[in-house]
Amino acid sequence: MNLELPKEQSPSPQVRHVIVDADFAGQRLDNYLLRELKGVPKSRIYRIIRKGEVRINGKRVNANHRLVVGDDLRIPPVRVGDKKTYDNPLKNIEKTTIYENNLILVINKPSGVAVHGGSGVSMGVIESIRAVIPGSERWELIHRLDRDTSGCLMIAKNRQYLRLIQTALRERNQIGKFYRAIVHGRWSKRKTLIEAPIAKNTLRSGERMSKVSDAGKASSTGFRLLHSNGEQSLLEVEAITGRTHQIRVHCRFAGFPVVGDSKYGDEASDKLLKQRLGVHRLLLHADHLVVPDLAEFPGFEVSAPLDDEFEKLQKYIINTNI
Repeated sequence: MNLELPKEQSPSPQVRHVIVDADFAGQRLDNYLLRELKGVPKSRIYRIIRKGEVRINGKRVNANHRLVVGDDLRIPPVRVGDKKTYDNPLKNIEKTTIYENNLILVINKPSGVAVHGGSGVSMGVIESIRAVIPGSERWELIHRLDRDTSGCLMIAKNRQYLRLIQTALRERNQIGKFYRAIVHGRWSKRKTLIEAPIAKNTLRSGERMSKVSDAGKASSTGFRLLHSNGEQSLLEVEAITGRTHQIRVHCRFAGFPVVGDSKYGDEASDKLLKQRLGVHRLLLHADHLVVPDLAEFPGFEVSAPLDDEFEKLQKYIINTNI
């Protein structure tokens, strides 16, 4: 009789209790779990929160609950599954780094790279950084950029600085966030400010969409016309508030959609421009940041170079007069 030895089993995951320390005070529960449960799909994390399997001090909480020092966080047993090898979109992180000190890393995020893994994306910016930079496990995104938007993206290395800069971002005019955008049509020099409330909606698919609505939150975007050839316009844009897809929604609301915008754009015009000039990306770029002194931490100013595709269309607009 042949006896088959049982296959070695990996130990079953167990319930864990974590006492929140000062480094994570104020962080959202979902963001904490995304880092703590590496490899677990985002949808699974939200499901265990909804089902009450995650508890703080014995009580059910929502995904947006902010952690407090001393909280007793119950993390249920979650089997991650076989570890997979994913392609890291930022293997050469030094090539994207445009500013760094002991508090912060600022990268020039490429278009097409998500800031977070999930929703069909295996690895985003923050997962990539943690995979390639030793000691970066506790680094956090300060803000977000849409997947197809390129440019300045800030990552905090220090929790105190993270909280300070996020508070400053919520205050108008404290931090200067300037973008470069190319839109369809001839933008007027007199159009320098759009103030229109924006409401956010999440579809059943999980896709986020925003629109101008009286039921939305107050939203302000500043504009300065840099150049126009009659068919497209090159703009400097200041995000005075920080709503989801704000610049893209306000441009569409004004009648000048951003070139290459698959959510809020002009599909017919994008198709023609793609055929003529080979434009494949959303032409929105987080061009530069102006960060003031915050408490004892010094301020800084940084700019992110344009990629070849954006630079190509920018030169086309400047050098043509249709």
